[in-house]
Amino acid sequence: MAEQPTLSLHVPEPEVRPGDTPDFSNVPIPRAGSVERPAVDVDPREIRDLAYSIIRVLNRNGEAVGPWAGTLTDEELLEGLRHMMTLRTFDARMQMAQRQGKTSFYMQHMGEEAVSCAFRKALEPGDMNFPTYRQAGLLIASGYPMVDMMNQIYSNEADPLKGRQLPIMYSAKDHGFFSLSGNLGTQYIQAVGWAMASAIKNDSKIAAGWIGDGSTAESDFHAALVFASTYRAPVVLNIVNNQWAISTFQGIARGGSGTFAARGLGFGIPALRVDGNDYLAVHAVAKWATERARRNLGPTLIEHVTYRVGAHSTSDDPSAYRPKTESDAWPLGDPVIRLKNHLILRGVWSDDRHKQAEAEVLDTVIAAQKEAENNGTLHSGGKPSTREMFEGVYETMPPHLRRQRQEAGV
Repeated sequence: MAEQPTLSLHVPEPEVRPGDTPDFSNVPIPRAGSVERPAVDVDPREIRDLAYSIIRVLNRNGEAVGPWAGTLTDEELLEGLRHMMTLRTFDARMQMAQRQGKTSFYMQHMGEEAVSCAFRKALEPGDMNFPTYRQAGLLIASGYPMVDMMNQIYSNEADPLKGRQLPIMYSAKDHGFFSLSGNLGTQYIQAVGWAMASAIKNDSKIAAGWIGDGSTAESDFHAALVFASTYRAPVVLNIVNNQWAISTFQGIARGGSGTFAARGLGFGIPALRVDGNDYLAVHAVAKWATERARRNLGPTLIEHVTYRVGAHSTSDDPSAYRPKTESDAWPLGDPVIRLKNHLILRGVWSDDRHKQAEAEVLDTVIAAQKEAENNGTLHSGGKPSTREMFEGVYETMPPHLRRQRQEAGV
């Protein structure tokens, strides 16, 4: 018998390492407006190619072109620009607060603002998001008070969650924002289950699940797709592909599927990829997918192609695993600048007005921060009562917790 070769494993490698020249030549970028917009009730088998392309509306000149354009008015786009600017400024102030020791932890959204801010405007009151830690734009765009967000980050006496959640793990039922969980992936199954329950109750509310590219390797992701496809749950399943998990590039979790959206094809779910740095494109695709859900046409899987400009969190140093200049080379640009340029081209915005808006937003965020810090920060000021640990957990408090509360003197 011929000698058998020894076995070996294939370990995917990123295109570049720290110190190398950034290279995104392996990311094909279709021309803006070139991807078809199918009918909402299309058979998923007829649009399999959309899982491999990228839907784009804004071209290099800032023009909105193609069949996915036209879902928003100038006034709505101006509001969307302010939402993204607010989120970016909020991030900068909270990042600084963490470095000053006012909170223990923070995670920024730099470069990804369009994904959550634009998607939120496609939802209706009562719809429920099951987010990850990088979708605070859902709250900003829904009008949730920044002071309450900051109170939660500081875990102070006005924290609406009474200090029970880690910083940035918000919960706001009235704003369609399900409680964040640090166990990544669990929210995907919860989104499908909530959507199924809405259908069972003959309600009209839909759900949206969110997951990062790295967490699609979790078994929860695949379980969610099974149930969503089998029962045609009224849910939109979002994958935010920002190219990096914590310190591993997207190829580790993607495997041999080519794209993350392609994962949906094996489940018979319509799957699309969208330019996540294009506010208009994200909104248009979100409207298409939410309409499918509301018309009982089942789930849609959306891969938002974007880039995490900053560190994974305040505990991370991205220079250890990617070139420092990689974000500058990202071919889809900056979502705030792209929408700004589009509105200037439309004649409803200007560079001077943008600078003025930046100052206005900064003043608003600083005012909210001062109000929140008056309630306390990590190392100073008021804290939630120790008694709160024991409240609202069980309908009837079990004896061992009653004893513990007594021992704590609360």
